[in-house]
Amino acid sequence: MQLGTRWPAGGDPPAALPPAFGAAVREVEAGIPAAALGDLRWTLTWRERRPWLELDDGTSITPAADGSPRVRPPED
Repeated sequence: MQLGTRWPAGGDPPAALPPAFGAAVREVEAGIPAAALGDLRWTLTWRERRPWLELDDGTSITPAADGSPRVRPPED
């Protein structure tokens, strides 16, 4: 596992994040009220050279078997 980074929701994702994952981040953020974005942060961790992301609310974006991003909503 490679360490990653954290950044505020609504901010620019790290440059190393693949474009498809950056687009998935933006899609998730588009569904969150603007007032709530300021309270949330993303965590990026690299596992086997693949990005794994988690938002403070529990939403995650992980690689599917084909490497494309898979968004999972927070668990209840």
